Amino acid sequence: MTDNKLINLVNISKSYGDNIVLDELNLYIRENEFVTLLGPSGCGKTTTLRIIGGFETPNQGQVIFEGRDITKLPPNERQLNTVFQKYALFNHMTIAENIAFGLKIKKKSKAYIMDKIKYALKLVNLEGFENRMPDSLSGGQQQRIAIARAIVNEPKVLLLDEPLGALDLKLRQDMQYELIRLKNELGITFVYVTHDQEEALTMSDTIVVMNQGYIQQIGTPEDIYNEPKNAFVADFIGDSNIIASTMVEDKLVNILGANFPCVDVGFGKNKPVDVVIRPEDIDLVKPEEGIITGVVTSLLFKGVHYEMEVLANGLEWLVHSTDLSPVGTQVGIKVDPYDIQIMNKPESEDEQAVEIEE
Repeated sequence: MTDNKLINLVNISKSYGDNIVLDELNLYIRENEFVTLLGPSGCGKTTTLRIIGGFETPNQGQVIFEGRDITKLPPNERQLNTVFQKYALFNHMTIAENIAFGLKIKKKSKAYIMDKIKYALKLVNLEGFENRMPDSLSGGQQQRIAIARAIVNEPKVLLLDEPLGALDLKLRQDMQYELIRLKNELGITFVYVTHDQEEALTMSDTIVVMNQGYIQQIGTPEDIYNEPKNAFVADFIGDSNIIASTMVEDKLVNILGANFPCVDVGFGKNKPVDVVIRPEDIDLVKPEEGIITGVVTSLLFKGVHYEMEVLANGLEWLVHSTDLSPVGTQVGIKVDPYDIQIMNKPESEDEQAVEIEE
């Protein structure tokens, strides 16, 4: 293998009867990378994870691990461990016994197992919990024990299937930082499944956005957020204003009848395009200073910013601003040319990315 490519999914397809879940999916995952499979329910992300882990067999395609075809290997013969949303701890066993379960099956020595239990509990910040029972722990603590049980087996890849979904917001945020720390300390590859965009943006080195069995875009969190490849990605990742527009010429786009300077080139003249503008990238100015003018029609206080809707040229623009413009205020709208993202109108919704790019 080259370029640290640890896992290679080649032309993976999976169907349940007439329901096509994955359709010729191709994906590289590299060593020591935090990769998140992100998408709505039914997009194929969990099926992809289960195929990597050996819990599902594809109808066609190969799972290559370190250059070896492991498509037909059972989960226990792969150098992978999976952590599920439901912690699956054994309630009749102590925390130490839960963590040691896999090691005992492998017939490791008692001294080895005790060292590994202490090591794993230290990693998840639960030292001294060896003799506690699972039902005496909080949800966040139980999830950490499930992770400890996985990492004592020294997997090269940790697969996590929405592991924080059952936790409340504060615990979920705390565990996000714990997982980032663990990944950095352990130096292993994490493959993480979630439908939570903020979670993916916070934790990932690389995000794989999926929809209806296809990969829509692969990139860093910054790439995915700032340069969406299509309207689905732009709409799914964060809030967006997605507007059917016309590319007048290089570096000039007509949005709702008004010409906005942009930085994009090569789309041709008078070509239909989609424009993506994030709410935080819209500047509300005095009416005479805007490219177009409108009126504030709704206002919500979100703590760190105000969320407003501005009716301008027949469209309700979503705007996030730290400056208050009360409902009824006449405003102008300006957008920095670098904050206007131009996308071709898609010929097909099934355009699929193939490889994680550096």
